[in-house]
Amino acid sequence: MKGEEVRSGMIAPEEVAFDIDGVVIDTMTMFVRLAHERYGFTWLKREDLCHYELYPSLDLPRETVDELICLTLDDDHTRQVPPVEGALPVLTELARHGPLRFVTARIWPESIIAWLQKALPEVPADGIEVYATGRPEAKSELLRDLAVRYFVDDRLETCWLLAAAGLQPLLFDQPWNRSQQNLPFPRVANWHQLSLRLMI
Repeated sequence: MKGEEVRSGMIAPEEVAFDIDGVVIDTMTMFVRLAHERYGFTWLKREDLCHYELYPSLDLPRETVDELICLTLDDDHTRQVPPVEGALPVLTELARHGPLRFVTARIWPESIIAWLQKALPEVPADGIEVYATGRPEAKSELLRDLAVRYFVDDRLETCWLLAAAGLQPLLFDQPWNRSQQNLPFPRVANWHQLSLRLMI
């Protein structure tokens, strides 16, 4: 029965994992806020960030962009990042079916674990698993080790790598991944659309 449901397009909870930045937490909103508050770049909007690698999107010195990235990802500001709209109720419901699994290219997982535990109070601490790979290219092997078939990510290049490794990426729609359309893997517009694919 489970195999039939998965083949029909539904995703079993134990076979899915999620990226963090840009999928669960709205990191770019924090980036834009800091650009406004710290540097006075009030012209910058989230929609202007049309490349995952931020340098091509911004007519700013590379050192300034690097400083903003470091500020955005530090522990203090990670705690303040808002959730992506709709993420928390879906994750709370999904957690009723087993542990939530997150794979991030960040180097250290501690601030993300703290954010998730605070944002998901109904989910027990042992129901949240966070794996930090340090780089996007390392996600495929880890996901195979975890027996994860489906991975939700906002980085287009990572989705291509996952597809090449025989995994099923779901591209979470963001301004920085819209350069290509008619992709060979699904694009999900938001968490509501994603929830319709999950067996919850």
